[in-house]
Amino acid sequence: MLGPNGSGKTTTMKAIAGLVRIDSGEITVCGVNALSRHEEAMKHIGCLIEAPALYEHMTIQRNLQMAVRFHREVSGADISDVLQTVGMNLYANDKISSLSLGMRQRVGLALALISKPDLLILDEPANGLDIEGMVLVRHVVQKAAAEGSAVLISSHLANEIQLCATKVAVVHSGRMLGLKDMSEILQSFPGVEDYFMYEVNKSRGVYQ
Repeated sequence: MLGPNGSGKTTTMKAIAGLVRIDSGEITVCGVNALSRHEEAMKHIGCLIEAPALYEHMTIQRNLQMAVRFHREVSGADISDVLQTVGMNLYANDKISSLSLGMRQRVGLALALISKPDLLILDEPANGLDIEGMVLVRHVVQKAAAEGSAVLISSHLANEIQLCATKVAVVHSGRMLGLKDMSEILQSFPGVEDYFMYEVNKSRGVYQ
């Protein structure tokens, strides 16, 4: 989902994760009604929405150990693997209170990945990250997709979306203006940024 701040991306993700109630419509995750069978639906989801909720006085390792209590299939080896994936394995025994914004974001990413979810929801995952961190997020997204996860990612950074997405939804002012495969976008436009501006301008009647 590509759109500016305030366009509805985070609200959409919160609705899927059951963090806000919807007024109408349905939400289905892996064939499960996420409204009437919320707990069952959430077994399929890993998410990082806004700032990660972390226990400040605990270490990174302990935060992950707390999280995996809800996932019986996750082992201690999985914790080590996911910390390596997000580049935080050397800081496992550091307390959350000592971490920078970017490092906290990586821990939040690890929490989203730990259960190897069928649906990985990432809300502005590059927030607070430097260039190296942004490249890492891109690789994490591609790795998760290659291992069978569907990844729903929101961003206002068109170039980053272009490098990792296979399909783009343009969201603006609470509406989805367009949805296209990346291959189709790049056949018709120089880049995702141009496609985004086309959909926004079309909604305003500029191209009519």
